[in-house]
Amino acid sequence: MADGGIIPNADNARLFRDALGRFATGVTVVTIMGPDGPMGFTANSFSSLSLDPPLVLWSPARSSSRFAQFAAAEHYAIHVLGQAQTDWPARFARGGAGFDGLGWHLNAEGVPVMPEALSRFDCRRHATHDGGDHLIIVGEVLRLALEEGEPLVFAKGRFGGFTG
Repeated sequence: MADGGIIPNADNARLFRDALGRFATGVTVVTIMGPDGPMGFTANSFSSLSLDPPLVLWSPARSSSRFAQFAAAEHYAIHVLGQAQTDWPARFARGGAGFDGLGWHLNAEGVPVMPEALSRFDCRRHATHDGGDHLIIVGEVLRLALEEGEPLVFAKGRFGGFTG
């Protein structure tokens, strides 16, 4: 890498993705009640935003076949995954098994929630913002749930655990 760095563009998009992949993130599954039943979306684009009021954000890709349903959802739940849920990201990715075989129930807003997640944030859409090829969705946290366990981490295209 030259002193000035690399300017990201279409010709070096892979380098940009590789650089982003060096930032380890947690892994979440966002859930809504869709027109044909419960829907889930694997996302690592989750972040805390504000403590007062309690706000979080996540960013679905506009290219997702489920984008329209998640972008329009008034209520949703963000499930932070632990190492005990290593199979969940694939379940809720394109073509995955989704909710089949998982225990879940509806929260007070009618959103499907899974109690095994490391933590869960039940949200109401607060705002949306353009984020290029993603939409930034800000949610007001209505309630949360916590479980004991170790977080599932994603970095360099792989899932794993945190060692400290």
